[in-house]
Amino acid sequence: MIVRGLSVHRTSILAFLTAFALGSFAPGCAPAASGDAAEEVEETSAAPLERAAPREGAVEAADAPLPDDLSVAIVESTMQRYTPDKLGGWSYTRGLYLWGQYLVYQRTHDARYLNYIKAWVDRFVDKDGHLDNGLSNLDSMESGNPVLALYRETRQDKYRLAAKQIRDRLKTYPRTSDGGFWHATSTSRQHQLWADGVFMVNPFLARYGQWVGEASYANDEAAKQLAVYGDHLQVANGLLKHAYDESRKQSWADPKTGLAPEHWCRAIGWYGMATIDILEILPLTHPRRADLISKLKKLVAGFKTYQDPASGRWFQVVDKGNLSGNWTETSCSAMYTYTISRAVERGYIDASYRAVSAKGYEGVLQRISIGSDGRTNVAEISIGTNVGDVAYYLARARETNDFHGLGAVLIMNEQLRRTGGDKGLGVGIDLDLDIDLGIGLGKP
Repeated sequence: MIVRGLSVHRTSILAFLTAFALGSFAPGCAPAASGDAAEEVEETSAAPLERAAPREGAVEAADAPLPDDLSVAIVESTMQRYTPDKLGGWSYTRGLYLWGQYLVYQRTHDARYLNYIKAWVDRFVDKDGHLDNGLSNLDSMESGNPVLALYRETRQDKYRLAAKQIRDRLKTYPRTSDGGFWHATSTSRQHQLWADGVFMVNPFLARYGQWVGEASYANDEAAKQLAVYGDHLQVANGLLKHAYDESRKQSWADPKTGLAPEHWCRAIGWYGMATIDILEILPLTHPRRADLISKLKKLVAGFKTYQDPASGRWFQVVDKGNLSGNWTETSCSAMYTYTISRAVERGYIDASYRAVSAKGYEGVLQRISIGSDGRTNVAEISIGTNVGDVAYYLARARETNDFHGLGAVLIMNEQLRRTGGDKGLGVGIDLDLDIDLGIGLGKP
């Protein structure tokens, strides 16, 4: 059943979501190598702690309802702001955003969305399928996802070859002693596992296996990476520490465990989304599947524990919500909401967690407004972030329409507008769960 055409203010959305989650509503009665320096996570200084000013043309969310199709509105707004040649260099943030746009394309079949992705990718992949990138860090591999999407849709061999260049880089890419891919090969990143990194390469690798070839290797490697990272980074509260240094040489590394001191929100969000996306592709009989689901259950339980009861979002330093200066961050809140919603849908966790994802969804929507120019604005998004202490994380600049947030919100919204478990806001409740999810359950 599909309910369409609602135009609802946020004050009524929460009541709807809560009622649905609790079962009282019955329908019908998820370093830029090309010079894009602003997108790198290798920052060396923290921005002062201040709330980003609203962009010109923004209006308060309560003054106007969001569009019936929020995902389309975000894509259209971004395409109006940036032509493909101005979108930015080869970087993980652009790859994240464009994957979200690809999911919207899969639902709408609007050829402009795929053509936009193609125009951006073609800036970096030449006619012979060569990608001019050294692939010296995991971040540089994330944009392989829109490359794979183009191969899937067009069958042009140059996209297969570019994707294979990323896959082949993994044959010689350095690892920890137990097989985890280093976050980067630069001197300051050697021997380290950052939770961020699992999303940068492993969903790409699993999709490569499904859409190009080497499925057995790709499934085994992607699952192994999640397991190795999770074994090191996940702690008793279910959350992950930001990073692990096998050498114990970094100033932030605990001399006994090698772990970073804090739970930074988006690092954990990357891990959650990667786990969900790889479970979509991993065979039901895969020997690591049960362990990954177990890690996911612990993670989602941690999400529930530390969700801000007032806003439904999650804090920049997740487990220290009561700390003065801590603030709820939009991109990670979208990532957590996506992870919980898909985990409920697939039966990995109890259906009672719908209330958590519904509240998270409402919290993210509170951060989205429509400017006087008619374009969407997604606010309170942390810029790229290194490993640091509490003061460092809290002082990160907060941006509006940063691509970390745009991509995460698109992935979240495509999930929650589609499922019957969480979503309202006028884009409809779609109970048909057999549509192509674009991450492994659709066409080969």
